[in-house]
Amino acid sequence: MIDHRTLRVALLGAGSVGSQVARLLIERADELEERTGARLELAGIAVRDVDAPRDVALPRELFTTEAHELIVGSDIVIELMGGIEPARTLILDALRSGADVVTGNKALLATHGAEIFDVADQVGASVSYEAAVAAAIPIIRPLKDSLAGDRVDRIFGIVNGTTNYILDRMDKEGAAFDAVLTDAQRLGYAEADPTADVEGHDAAQKAAILASLAFHTNVPLEAVHCEGITGVDADMIENARGAGFVIKLLATCERLPAEGDEPEAISVRVYPALVSREHPLASVHGGNNAVYVEAEAAGPLMFYGAGAGGVQTASAILGDVVSAARRHIAGGVGVGESARGDQPVAPIGRITTRYQITLEVTDEHGVLQTVAGLLAEGGVSVATIEQTLSHDADGASRARLVIGTHRAREQALSDAVARLDASDVVERVVSVLRVEGD
Repeated sequence: MIDHRTLRVALLGAGSVGSQVARLLIERADELEERTGARLELAGIAVRDVDAPRDVALPRELFTTEAHELIVGSDIVIELMGGIEPARTLILDALRSGADVVTGNKALLATHGAEIFDVADQVGASVSYEAAVAAAIPIIRPLKDSLAGDRVDRIFGIVNGTTNYILDRMDKEGAAFDAVLTDAQRLGYAEADPTADVEGHDAAQKAAILASLAFHTNVPLEAVHCEGITGVDADMIENARGAGFVIKLLATCERLPAEGDEPEAISVRVYPALVSREHPLASVHGGNNAVYVEAEAAGPLMFYGAGAGGVQTASAILGDVVSAARRHIAGGVGVGESARGDQPVAPIGRITTRYQITLEVTDEHGVLQTVAGLLAEGGVSVATIEQTLSHDADGASRARLVIGTHRAREQALSDAVARLDASDVVERVVSVLRVEGD
């Protein structure tokens, strides 16, 4: 029998993901040794409370509250605490002590990724983070390695399972947002405080990470345009269905070509959007995630699977641990991030898209002509229009218009909506949704 080297693995955090990672490291120790050529010894698990209830029964002697002491002498440090501090300090200490780091901390990478990667490069260590975006779906490594020699033009997809579960049920059942959110919280799909999910912040963090990788430039979180789904209601879902669309919260990262005096730039944005029911992303149901990549040479690629869950996320973590262990055995410095360029991030107004605008208007002669004229003032043309009539309690007639536009600059479309809102013939702008994926 080959006498393999032992590598000490420190685990920071034992929540739903951390507990599963610890269990798998213990249960699959022999199997992992065969794959890596090293014995992966779980040296300890740093937690705030050693007596707190866990999802998995683990040996009590592994737990400690002394994270810094655990890091010292470890070869691989797995950070699953979440949040910014003390995770940032502990990761930097781990790197400076010579350890490789595996993390699933999207918030930390989106805000302090550049600093962490710089330190890793300085000391020759590696930082792996497959689990930071879309849990078990392998998207980080394909962007970082497989597509590193290609030119990625666009990434868009569903990277938040909570919002996809909510929107999917609203689409299938015609249910109200609040009712589905309550069910999602009861079933564990949504947190007690769902703000990070439903307001789009979680997806924005992931979009910043994906864009930084795909475009080899540092994308600060504050540069990501972010809108959530709290304004999506049953009428919007029904209007989308009638036009052949489904509403999804999409993270979109794309290159914008140079135009006039404007240099090539990138756009990174998160918002609820209309997706054709014929597009592959429309068939992503429940809490699943999917990321669609468009590369110059490779063409369109789609990555699909579970976007959350303790065991599923643990799979991505262990994949990174195996890679880190193999690097330790082979020797040499860690492979750093792609050289970071300084590509500008364009404001949302520069993108080209098309809108579906729903209006309540007065039911009188000439309204359609007025609305079309207000759109045309800014160079926005109408592609489709659907009108329905209703009557209020006093018997007054009201008209609802669902207008689909041709593609135009976001700024022109936004200005057109502002003109409509200020018009005497428009009683209310009910909703405005962008169309993606075409």
